[in-house]
This record gives sequence, structure tokens and C-alpha cells, in this order.
Amino acid sequence: MSNSKKKLGTVKALLMKRKRGLEEKLALMAKEKFSDNQVQDPGDQAISSTMELLRTSFQSTEIKEYNRIVRALEKIEDGSYGICVDCDNPISEKRLESFPNAGRCLICQEEYEDKTRAG
Repeated sequence: MSNSKKKLGTVKALLMKRKRGLEEKLALMAKEKFSDNQVQDPGDQAISSTMELLRTSFQSTEIKEYNRIVRALEKIEDGSYGICVDCDNPISEKRLESFPNAGRCLICQEEYEDKTRAG
């Protein structure tokens, strides 16, 4: 087996492990309740509301990561893993080691984030 296939196998195993972890977290979050459906005073209502907003925000972040992992696994299967979705150039090995579910090279990712921030 070539060194690159071994690396790809290692990356796939890491992504699969993280995917399973996220699936478990998301399933637990979906079941979690912050109130017991009893009458609450305004302070308890504010805390419950804040906790629900935090959970929703956290869940959204987790779902986005989960989707990036699924796309990375699909790319491993179809042979396009490590290729930037915007410029079609290879994503640096160093970036993939740090962020194995990266879909963009660093330059394109920075441009994407700038556009997203600008609105």
C-alpha cells in the first residue's frame, strides 16, 4: 500500500470517528430539555430561553461540521479529496492535517470568509 493511501485511510478513520461523535452529541442535544414544563418565573424563563439559544447555536455549528465531514468522506470515495472546491488546486497537506474536512485551500477559504462577513 502506498504512503498516500495509508494517509488517506488514516484521514478517513479520523473523519469517521469524529462523525460518529457528532452524531451522538446531536442525538443527545435533540433529547435534552432545559425546562420541566412547569410555570416559571421571569428569571427562570430568561435562563431557559438563553440555554435554548445557546444549544441551537451550538447545534448549528455541530451540524455544519458534520456536513463538512460527510462531504470530505464523499470526496475520499470519489478521489477528489484534497482539491479546493473553488479553484480546483490542491489543498496543502499541512492544512489538511490540521483541518481534514477542509473543502477550500487557505487563500480561497479566506476569500470566502471575507465575502461572508461582508454580507
